[in-house]
Amino acid sequence: MRSFTMNNGLAIPALGYGVFQMSSAEVGRVVAGSPVVREDFFVTTKLFPQSYPYAQCGPDIDATLERLGMDYVDLLLLHQPYGEYAAGWRAMEEAVEAGRVRSIGLSNFSAAKVREILDVARIAPAVLQVEAHPYWNQHALKAELDGTGIVFEAWYPLGHGDRALLAEPALTEPAARYGKTAAQVVLRWHLQEGNVTFPKTLNAQHMADNIDIFDFALTEEEMARINALPQKPYYVVPDEPPAFATRHMDYSQQA
Repeated sequence: MRSFTMNNGLAIPALGYGVFQMSSAEVGRVVAGSPVVREDFFVTTKLFPQSYPYAQCGPDIDATLERLGMDYVDLLLLHQPYGEYAAGWRAMEEAVEAGRVRSIGLSNFSAAKVREILDVARIAPAVLQVEAHPYWNQHALKAELDGTGIVFEAWYPLGHGDRALLAEPALTEPAARYGKTAAQVVLRWHLQEGNVTFPKTLNAQHMADNIDIFDFALTEEEMARINALPQKPYYVVPDEPPAFATRHMDYSQQA
């Protein structure tokens, strides 16, 4: 499996498996029952704004680990850019220093809010998880954060299943040339863009297809054509917290 090196010197797999309809306890049981040793898994989880206050964050990290049945997680993210995220960041840094978390990062944060964290951080964010796909390549955000060493991780990596995206000639034509699907071309584009992806699927064939992207490479011209597609996100992260972001989340059901 290909990996990227984060700014803390640790490696993160370039391609992962997104889970849904599984609680953190179920994920923990799968990992514990696997013949693969724990060290060969890369487990990511998140905290919601309800956990960001400093006094709450540490206990919620411990509770997350208890639900997972793990001594540590590989990556812990602040899920949304609202509330007391600077205080939560300090608690996450302490979790890293205590060996409870290996790497820490952010999700859905703008460049300005990432800079807020960088200004107070003792440990820099290793990962920024944002919407990214050929219709929203995040080149502007990457330029704003150039020099930080932050690895970008994509959600909606296949464009939220948008059939219009997967029908784009910029994707279907290379797919035909290489004997791949348009979705595999998108995932290969992510790989060459330096984006971590974790496509979610319950389809066994799609799971196999998603990891079958390492036997071909897109040319510079093919990459440029994909990057020339019109840009528009499927979801705009609002400056003010939407109602769902302030709702109390049941971590026992968290994947």
